[in-house]
Amino acid sequence: MLDHRSMMRPLQGPRGSLMRSCRSGPGVFVDEVKASDKVQELCVYEINERDRGSPAYLRLSQKEVNSLGDLLYSGNLEKRVGITAGICVLIQHVPERGGDRYEAVYSFYFGDYGHVSVQGAYLTYEDSYLAVTGGSGIFEGVYGQVKLQQIVFPFKIFYTFYLKGIPNLPKELLGTPVPPSPTVEPTPAAKAAEPHAAVKNYTN
Repeated sequence: MLDHRSMMRPLQGPRGSLMRSCRSGPGVFVDEVKASDKVQELCVYEINERDRGSPAYLRLSQKEVNSLGDLLYSGNLEKRVGITAGICVLIQHVPERGGDRYEAVYSFYFGDYGHVSVQGAYLTYEDSYLAVTGGSGIFEGVYGQVKLQQIVFPFKIFYTFYLKGIPNLPKELLGTPVPPSPTVEPTPAAKAAEPHAAVKNYTN
């Protein structure tokens, strides 16, 4: 009689990762490795160059809805990587903090690399953390969170992603980020989206 207790047992994988060994037939084992819990940082700048009609305000049910669609640059400001696209709905004005609270649902598009979607509270008066809800391409299966630092509302935002569940990010998207400040600007080559200063088929 087959001992069902022997059909599945935990094994210790590389670097202490949990593996599961399943018997699929006599003497045959198939190993499934738990998704990596490694956290990878990815920094990008969102910069509104006042040439895309964003942010736009649409009247819906007597409320203002703010559309997002600004340019994305790598954290070192040397690469044009794509755009953001989505909406954020004004939830509350906070006069004592001199800002607003929005509920945001939007995506970051990275050309052929795919996209990352986020959702959560966007505060204009302090740093915000939004949930990473998924992605496509190299970001398929991603989860984690992103820190949003408002630099100049609504024209400059610095994001730091803390991503899990995906392979190592390509070096093209990484690099030492420029510290956030109101004076940050992309390099001229990145602004012009020259071939060496833009990801392949960057989203426009």
